[in-house]
Amino acid sequence: MCAQKTATPTAEALAASARSAAKGGIPPVHDWDPPYCGDLDIRIARDGTWFYLGTPIGREALVRLFSSILRKDDDRYYLVTPVEKVGITVDDAPFVAVDFEAEGSEHDQALTFFTQVGDAVPAGPDHPIRVARDPDTGEPAPYVLVRARLEALIDRKSFYRLVEHGAHADHDGARWFGVWSRGVFFPIIPSAELP
Repeated sequence: MCAQKTATPTAEALAASARSAAKGGIPPVHDWDPPYCGDLDIRIARDGTWFYLGTPIGREALVRLFSSILRKDDDRYYLVTPVEKVGITVDDAPFVAVDFEAEGSEHDQALTFFTQVGDAVPAGPDHPIRVARDPDTGEPAPYVLVRARLEALIDRKSFYRLVEHGAHADHDGARWFGVWSRGVFFPIIPSAELP
């Protein structure tokens, strides 16, 4: 049963539930099965800005708290506590990778991405990088998996820097340009499409 029987929980009520659930790090939201309590007017813009009732959420600690209870079921995003689950809107990906560090080179390279909410994501077998291409413009949109079906869009400046760490390698029977991280090659673009 929802914490509030007649209305969708407020952001404040949800934050209170999240605080008690999030003690000690990222809570196990994938293990919880609370009732769906409706949608909350929270939107995550493509640039990673969180909005509540159309206004940017200026409290970084609150955004980090909400990001810790985020879950994706099918194609919808929810904020989940042990007692309630509310839908929110996500324009693209719920996180944005705003920077990264690279250690080593080629096959021995290790990339670690940092999100706008403070996550450190070690790209590799458990956190793959993928590049989607806009069907109309061909513009690449690179993503890295943060956790449990939740991705971060790699911001433009980081993507340009990432290309500097790229290499050519065989992938699925073709030659690709991409990046290595923790022993895995992540293709970006077919080598034949490069000038």
